[in-house]
Amino acid sequence: MDDAHDLDELIRELNASMPETPASRQLGDTNRLERWLHTVSTRHGSDLLLVAGSPPALRVEGEVSPLAEGPLDGMDIEESVLPALPPHARRLYHESGVADASFRIQGIGRFRINLHRERGRAAAAVRLLPQRVPRLAALGLPSQVEQLACLPRGLVLIGGATGSGKSTTLAALVDEINRRDARHIVTIEDPIEYEHTHQRSIVEQVEVGIDAADFPSALRAALRQAPDVIVVGEMRDPETMRIALAAAETGHLVFSTLHTTDVASTVSRIADSFPPERQNTIRQELAMALAAVMTQSLLPRLGGGLVPAAELLMVGYGARQHIRRNALQHLHQEITITRKAGSFSMEESLAVLVRDGAIEWREAHARAAHVEEFEKLQPLP
Repeated sequence: MDDAHDLDELIRELNASMPETPASRQLGDTNRLERWLHTVSTRHGSDLLLVAGSPPALRVEGEVSPLAEGPLDGMDIEESVLPALPPHARRLYHESGVADASFRIQGIGRFRINLHRERGRAAAAVRLLPQRVPRLAALGLPSQVEQLACLPRGLVLIGGATGSGKSTTLAALVDEINRRDARHIVTIEDPIEYEHTHQRSIVEQVEVGIDAADFPSALRAALRQAPDVIVVGEMRDPETMRIALAAAETGHLVFSTLHTTDVASTVSRIADSFPPERQNTIRQELAMALAAVMTQSLLPRLGGGLVPAAELLMVGYGARQHIRRNALQHLHQEITITRKAGSFSMEESLAVLVRDGAIEWREAHARAAHVEEFEKLQPLP
């Protein structure tokens, strides 16, 4: 029994180390993965969730439902997903237990794969990536968001929980610039989610793990390529944050995302990522570099589907002073003060959605961070 187990382990290691070719793609059980992903597409789902002890499950309009299949084990998941990963992602999974990559199925579309481990077993989350970059106006965000694509320089941060639509908003902003301006845009992503075509701008898309070793090295290289706009898919580490701040301070327009819930936590996440002795310096740099901070979330729309709610702070003199002094609790007040510059609060966004009949009052009330402010804007019906 032990010999058979050792032989299985050896075969998996050999498969993982083989160069990626059309033949090697057929070594694993990718047919099952492709069948599941075809179901995601035909049912208009957003995600495929593979967890040991449970059948494959789909997320459709925010709700998770299992397929009519038997429960999977960790080996089933590895055998189905590993062959879909490029060589660097397979190596990363074997070394660290987690890997991200994109995967294309002809005639169906592109997917983002996250293969990881939980309770010592393989698990995966696979997201369907839209084939076309959506227009910003079609996302349902407040119209003030469009001004972010018109900024000449500075750092723009977009916060939100996983699955809140940050990447989609970011791609739509890049698309607006691409359609309107003759600029050089460089995106750095892990993996590439939306594929942009050259329109008025030239768009280079760098994929971490394939085109560059990591975010910091890709960002350093991008600065030598005379970009006008730099998009960092996610601020994951202090080094990436430091280089992005420097790029924004030197005249580039830099967009990035963070897993945060409001304007204040988005700003604090940057400074708090550094050692205590560096945080004050980073706050001074942030105060100079920040142009705007936006956060968003997705809520269930009445009648089906999801609709975004958001808040936006256009950073002015007052916000810069609060950031320098680490008085971030005052940033929410700055949203009200800078409303003429285009800022708006989450509570204002929620109130508009309720008035438009897009979401229920109770759902909006539960999402409001400043409940009294929301109740003034939208009393209980």
